[in-house]
Amino acid sequence: MNQEKITKKNLIFFPLGTMGRDAVYSLINSYLLTFVLFTHSLDAAQLAAITGVMIAARAFDALNDPVMGNIIERTRSRFGKFKPWLAAGGVSTSVVIFLLFNVRLQGWPFVWFFALMYFAFSITYTMSDISYWGMIPALGSDADARNRFTSRTTLFAGIGGTLAAILIPLFTTGAGALGGSTAVAYGRVALIIAILAPLFILFTLLGVRERREGNRAAKRERFSFRQIIKTIARNDQLVWVAVIFLVQQVGNGLVIGGIGSTYIYFTFGYNGGLYSLFNTVGMLATGVLMIFYPMISRHIHRKRLMGIMAVISVAGYGMMLASLLTPEVNMVRFWILVLGYMFSNFGQYGFYLIMMISIMNTVEYNEYKFGTRDEGIITSLRPFITKMSSALIVALTSAIYLIFGVTGYTNQISDLEQRCAQGLISEEQKLTEISGVIFGTTGGQYGGVTLGQSLGLLFAMTVLPCALMLASYFLYKRKYKLDEEEYDRICAELAKKQRQPGAGKPV
Repeated sequence: MNQEKITKKNLIFFPLGTMGRDAVYSLINSYLLTFVLFTHSLDAAQLAAITGVMIAARAFDALNDPVMGNIIERTRSRFGKFKPWLAAGGVSTSVVIFLLFNVRLQGWPFVWFFALMYFAFSITYTMSDISYWGMIPALGSDADARNRFTSRTTLFAGIGGTLAAILIPLFTTGAGALGGSTAVAYGRVALIIAILAPLFILFTLLGVRERREGNRAAKRERFSFRQIIKTIARNDQLVWVAVIFLVQQVGNGLVIGGIGSTYIYFTFGYNGGLYSLFNTVGMLATGVLMIFYPMISRHIHRKRLMGIMAVISVAGYGMMLASLLTPEVNMVRFWILVLGYMFSNFGQYGFYLIMMISIMNTVEYNEYKFGTRDEGIITSLRPFITKMSSALIVALTSAIYLIFGVTGYTNQISDLEQRCAQGLISEEQKLTEISGVIFGTTGGQYGGVTLGQSLGLLFAMTVLPCALMLASYFLYKRKYKLDEEEYDRICAELAKKQRQPGAGKPV
């Protein structure tokens, strides 16, 4: 089979492999904290402990991700260096998420169990994630091929993650919750995703062929933390784009990290369908961007495109804030909020695509400067950054919840959810009493969410993300040097060098 046919086949089967994986990530990244808050009664110490666990697990990934990248680089098997870890990570991750969402514990026993499962997820998902995204540089090195693989893979990742983001709240919160309660519903949803994720990975395992020219000839170097740190630290462009990506991802994830759903439930009512609608429309435009990004990238340089995306995002965040100008809380306000989120998310997703390609392009820069590609180690930074950003998002979200007293309401809601799951109250009674907790119609302890608390959540999901996005944009303009012309020059130099004797020595 010639290379063109292999590439066409890979462009079909490789992106399909990530749909289930990104449904898993959406479940954990966007809904785990919501699941914890709305199904478990937590005091401040227990919430702080869970937050600490999530941050510590991501700090653990500071070692785990590059180590996994190094292990992948040194793996030699008849299936290549990526596929064995992709398979092992996919299956073990499914086991972990099923247990995490289906074991019924409360209080400190739940906190300890959560810690065990969350650290296990950190290990198993890292196996899958680094091995999967690490394959892209091995599928094609020219700029157009890499743009096609990155954009199409991101499209299918977006489909998997978006479908999960849309369907999970629809079937877990409010009147549509499977089994009549949020706790039961999350358990069933986790089971479905745990089954589907490994099935999608089979597309990549069985249908993709990567280039293995360097696998057999590569020298098996002794594992060294120093070498990992050296590989990352010496690549100045990799370091800068990692910092820029981290700043942008923290801002981008605040809405879907829990604050968005909580704001909607507290402002418009405890209805998972509303948050599903918010996600559906909010992410709709990103599908267009993912499809047409390769064509756009051939006509607009990345730095100019980032400027355009920044303007669109700022306009979107402004629109979300403008929803406050409506005289009362109604569907008009809701739709202004949703449309604003669509524009802000469109711009942020453009940043994400550019960051993905910018990280991968440092592989050739590394080869040009130092004579080695180090694909596994370099591409391990993308999932590491994603995980570190999610840890910071959890920290910020938990702090915002404590500042604005959100747990006082979620504890009352979780008590009602547990009573409903135990059959002590009906689903209709549960929904009526939850409405009373939020809007203060039943004389509950907190008497309804206040205007100040609602405004605090809205500012946290608009002003802060906008500021972080702009900071990442200006850093990218000043510090990232691998624009289209420089990258093409490096690739040409590498191609010329490979045709000459002594190829492989640093330039």
